[in-house]
Amino acid sequence: MNKPRRPAAGPGPHNTHPGARSGDGRAAFSAANSNTRILGPRPFVLPRPAATESAASAGPPANLGLNSERQRHEMVRRLRAQGITDERVLAAMGAVPRHLFVDQGLASRAYDDAALPIGYSQTISQPWVVAHMIEAMARDRTPQKVLEIGAGCGYQAAVLAQFVPVVHAVERVQGLYEQARRHLDALALPGRVHLSFGDGMAGLARHAPFEGIVVAAAGVKIPEVLFDQLAVGARLIAPEGSTHQRLMLIERTGPASWQRTELEPVRFVPLRPGTQA
Repeated sequence: MNKPRRPAAGPGPHNTHPGARSGDGRAAFSAANSNTRILGPRPFVLPRPAATESAASAGPPANLGLNSERQRHEMVRRLRAQGITDERVLAAMGAVPRHLFVDQGLASRAYDDAALPIGYSQTISQPWVVAHMIEAMARDRTPQKVLEIGAGCGYQAAVLAQFVPVVHAVERVQGLYEQARRHLDALALPGRVHLSFGDGMAGLARHAPFEGIVVAAAGVKIPEVLFDQLAVGARLIAPEGSTHQRLMLIERTGPASWQRTELEPVRFVPLRPGTQA
């Protein structure tokens, strides 16, 4: 992976020191690499942004003058300059109208490379973090079914749904679950994104195994139950730690073996158990 420039710090999840580094991890993880490759269907693309924005006009008026297709193209150009190379991910980031997922008071900042508050002490991750995590999870393969832990306002699930046929997303805060459902309904994505209200730390065993898992909150340790919900050859990416956090990439290399790779420092909201009304 090319080294991206250091993204600007924001009030929520952000990369603070680009670059990658491998670690041995715990003894349960093997050193073998998997060559499993999962082929998928032709990429799915949302309706053109103008139609999408019009469809969402039943809600608060969107600040279309400040959040045009041109700004999404500029965001994609910046992501490419920061080292994102997967064309599927870049196209997905350019297709989803991020300004529809933030409060209209923050619409003018929707395409900045910054995390933004979405209520309930949570944030929408900065674009570079979203793109980087999805790229790392899906590199050299097209997952057919992915699990997202911490759906938030629904933005990352919408990006994933651009080239993943089935996305399961879990959100533990009821207000955010309702918010995500409204956003995904407005974009006509419920058929591709299956949103659940529940404890993300438990995963979603009834729909496992998954060919990719993305965790959008940091636990002191990644819940081991999620490792068992990965298909062999699949990858999980998640922040790990409390005061000092790092992105961790976990690849299941066999029925009882996993490879653990340590990536860059980040800062995410904490991963919490249970649900919140």
